[in-house]
Amino acid sequence: MCIDATAWRRFVGAALVGAALAAGCLAPVMAGADATAKIDNFTFEPATLTVKTGTTVTWINEDDIPHTVVATNKAFRSKALDTDDKFSFTFTTPGSYEYFCSLHPHMKATVVVQ
Repeated sequence: MCIDATAWRRFVGAALVGAALAAGCLAPVMAGADATAKIDNFTFEPATLTVKTGTTVTWINEDDIPHTVVATNKAFRSKALDTDDKFSFTFTTPGSYEYFCSLHPHMKATVVVQ
């Protein structure tokens, strides 16, 4: 049985993507319209979150001190979030959105919108 070039490229491409995901080389892409990021122990988890356009990301402060979520490009900015407070933002434009905590500027992370 022969396989045409297009089918072969799809097969090889799928195999390479699968291998890269298994090796942890690619950030997972959130398929739904909602995603969650956690704030805890002076970190944002995950450090890089990849989502599709139109996804609403909700940050939840699970730390015992206040934090903020501020985009370096000024696309979004939360108020100070106390323990268990949440902040949500819907990403409507593809791109890479770096953000940080304005109270603790060493806390940094990124949302990648595809």
